[in-house]
Amino acid sequence: MTKYTFWVGFDDDAKAIDVAVYREFEEAPYRETRFGRDDRGLGRLVKMLRELPGQVRCVYEAGPCGYALQRYLSARAIACEVAAPSKTPRRPGDRVKTNRADARKLAKLYRSNELTMVAVPDEAQEALRDLMRARGDVREDVLRWRHRVSKLLLRYGHRYEKTAWTLSHLRWIDTIRLAEEKTQAVLDEYKAGLRIALEQLARFDERVAAAAREPVHAPFVASMSALRGISTIGSMTLRAEFGDLKRFHDASALMAATGLVPSEFSTGDSRRQGSITKTGNAHVRHVLVEGAWQYRHRPSLRSKVSKRRKQLANPQVIAIAEKADVRLFRKYWKLVNRGKRSTVAAVAAARELAGFIWAVGQTL
Repeated sequence: MTKYTFWVGFDDDAKAIDVAVYREFEEAPYRETRFGRDDRGLGRLVKMLRELPGQVRCVYEAGPCGYALQRYLSARAIACEVAAPSKTPRRPGDRVKTNRADARKLAKLYRSNELTMVAVPDEAQEALRDLMRARGDVREDVLRWRHRVSKLLLRYGHRYEKTAWTLSHLRWIDTIRLAEEKTQAVLDEYKAGLRIALEQLARFDERVAAAAREPVHAPFVASMSALRGISTIGSMTLRAEFGDLKRFHDASALMAATGLVPSEFSTGDSRRQGSITKTGNAHVRHVLVEGAWQYRHRPSLRSKVSKRRKQLANPQVIAIAEKADVRLFRKYWKLVNRGKRSTVAAVAAARELAGFIWAVGQTL
């Protein structure tokens, strides 16, 4: 019997999986069908794939259903990859979108090697990613509650002149009594919501700190914390989102994965670069830009980061971190002195910080 290569595209949702199968480079689908996502439907899917007379290659786009389908098929020795939706080619004139059409398109693009695949995390890494993203959600909740409290007080003429959200600021808020009973009730509920969110954030921070002390993560966290602006939270975010940094073949690949590289619109001899692409991991991008602001300050030998570096046994990591201090400080102020906005300079420093993170990752 002749053996073929079968290219299989899935479009999965919460209830069912649409399947399009192409044999070799034939234009028409070899088979199209639909299976439920329950145990019976998945069993029928596996049976159908195993009955195909040749090599089977499957693909679907990353989405809200996660990586359960990929793990299910891989556990049964069926090759399955997951494509990055943001990198999937889309024709401007294509106005028809159905699950069946999407399955066909994925199979054809996979066959022509035009899809960009994502690294599927194992269950332990995905659990860490859930923890870090949940902490990020709670941090956003804290920010929202703070805005609600401060804007409500501002509307009634109460403005705090010193540093906001310190213990003194919170005590000052507790002393305020608004004239209208209904408005005071709103303020009390806002304060209660803020207190609950802060308590939840503190619990998440404890869990992240405990995870950072685990033997599998501790060396990574210690090395990344040698870089200014990369805290335990930042290190664990990098660990959760990217895992082993050695899978990036060079620093530019890591920069691109964060979406910090500039967009470009060039033709002929004309070259025009725009704002950053943002087609990458938003969680890591936030960590890098937030950390890059630290490099506007001149490096200090008495800082907490310098003390952490002295505890490291890896002189190569220390050398990389010290080089980052000098280069990124100069990078930031060079751009600012040229008239660039501080935010633009911070993003440029964040892009190069990703390169130093990659270099540290290669030493582990």
